[in-house]
Amino acid sequence: MSWLSRGLIALASLLLIGVYFVPLWKITLIAPQYPEGLRMFIWVNNITGGSPHDLYNINLLNHYIGMKKIIPEEILELKIMPYIFGFFIVLGLITAITGSKKLLYTWVILFVIVGILGIADFYRWEYDYGHNLDPHAPIKIPGVAYQPPLIGCKKLLNMKACSFPDKGVYIAVASAFLGIVAAVIEKFRK
Repeated sequence: MSWLSRGLIALASLLLIGVYFVPLWKITLIAPQYPEGLRMFIWVNNITGGSPHDLYNINLLNHYIGMKKIIPEEILELKIMPYIFGFFIVLGLITAITGSKKLLYTWVILFVIVGILGIADFYRWEYDYGHNLDPHAPIKIPGVAYQPPLIGCKKLLNMKACSFPDKGVYIAVASAFLGIVAAVIEKFRK
């Protein structure tokens, strides 16, 4: 591998350290009773509110329509994501040190696959929360689901739900881009 490709994959790997310090995703709920909005941030290992009471209030609203309570400690993905990102950091640094093209291609392919699976899993998670409702909920409207959008905004009864990637996803995308550039350089290098 060229020194440029080694540097790019090392940079891509080190960049991933940033996902441990910023949120990956942000969901905002705006309603007449919450005009300033309720915010929920999904981190690599936790879910927090934008203010100390936001997650509590989101769970309270969800209770009335029959959605499950969001309990970060019970979400499996939040337990394994730190290890997944750690794996890519270590594999990328080993690739940079050894100069192995095979490891470089493996890193890129696995990173893209895990990224696609992560988005699909997040969609499944949102679907489950929005569709599998408690039949004994105080508010029941037949045929209505409360799944927030994967990306974008959606009207849910008297609320507006917005869901967008946050800084952590942009860091991961930049990391993937650097890895792909390194792989393309090596693929076409004479």
